[in-house]
Amino acid sequence: MADINPTNNNLVIGEGVTFKGSIAAPGKAVINGNVTGELTADDLLIGTKGQVTGSVRAREIDVHGELNEDIVCKEHLLIHSTGKVSGTLEYHELEIQRGGKFKGNMNQK
Repeated sequence: MADINPTNNNLVIGEGVTFKGSIAAPGKAVINGNVTGELTADDLLIGTKGQVTGSVRAREIDVHGELNEDIVCKEHLLIHSTGKVSGTLEYHELEIQRGGKFKGNMNQK
């Protein structure tokens, strides 16, 4: 996480933090806590303890934890072996590692 610092428009939600509402991060969003609502970011990383539920829009998404509901990924979505994604997914490229889970509807753009 050396590239994460407050001067380059990044967002970090730490483990144990709960956020409800709408949030936009022009840079990278790293979620290790619980987010419910709308989340927009350029690059989204959901850590193994992270959980995001709601309307999610990002260019790239990297899932180690959980991502649920309405997801739009403009470029590449990677579900790691510990990752779980459920809901409606619109994506350009999708990669699921062995052990990673997806449940729902997907539509490639």
